[in-house]
Amino acid sequence: MDVRRLEVLRELKLRGSVTAVAQATHRTPSAVSQQLKTLEREVGAPLTERSGRGLALTPAGDALARAAADVVVAIARAEETWRTYLASPEGLVDLAVFPTAGRMFLPGLLRAVRGVPGLEVVATDVDPQHADFAGIVPDFDVVLAHSVGPAPAWKDRHLIAVPLVDEPLDVALPEGHPLAERAEVAPADVVSEPFIGVPVDFPYQRLLQEIERVAGAPLTIVQRFSDTRVTESLVAAGEGLAVLPRFTSAGPGSGVVLRPLAQLAPTRRIAALLRRESAERPSVRAVLDALRTIAAGLS
Repeated sequence: MDVRRLEVLRELKLRGSVTAVAQATHRTPSAVSQQLKTLEREVGAPLTERSGRGLALTPAGDALARAAADVVVAIARAEETWRTYLASPEGLVDLAVFPTAGRMFLPGLLRAVRGVPGLEVVATDVDPQHADFAGIVPDFDVVLAHSVGPAPAWKDRHLIAVPLVDEPLDVALPEGHPLAERAEVAPADVVSEPFIGVPVDFPYQRLLQEIERVAGAPLTIVQRFSDTRVTESLVAAGEGLAVLPRFTSAGPGSGVVLRPLAQLAPTRRIAALLRRESAERPSVRAVLDALRTIAAGLS
């Protein structure tokens, strides 16, 4: 049954005539009559009958009109709840992050949301090899995603992509390495060194292939790890060089030095992905504002 037709039936019970219903609902009398006839076909029973020059409700029509009142009240409550929901940044926001994005954004984000009454963020880490970040957006309110090289067509998936930061990807060297004395290194400088790589289906693998292409020689990959912390520890131990993100690697005391990669100057683009309807929620908008503030302080 169409809710709008139930409302017309309820109005007929309250106002007593088709003309009065038409005036109250800004319809023509013929439009009101048509709505009532359609509703009768939907329920399979006569709802009105002739009474003098007008219409009166049948017992079935009177019973349905009383039930329609409950429906209208429920809809009004739902609309008011929704208006309140849209007006206040309260509620739970489910956030998916890959590990380095978690280190980059989560501490500041959680501090920020503690200052917003009623707002809660629950974060879940996702595997960094999850190249199809857009594919998990239906399971979360916000997904932090990254891409190396050309940005994927996230908008083609009917999603909103909020750019946050372009993070440089640097060559990681152990402290004391001869190349660490340079301001930057080139592919030809590093191609002869042992390298700590990534699993072959990870986005960073494409960058390693670019280093080989520009240098004109293959890299010697001695180990492959997805965890940047493991990679960083191996670089610090002198087991090889690696490519690591600048903002979340080589902190004080790490034993690792980061240097820009000349000729390629690679970056990874980090963005927040979400459904269009999620972007209407004040709670989600508050989280996005906090993420943008944190990202602005990184570059």
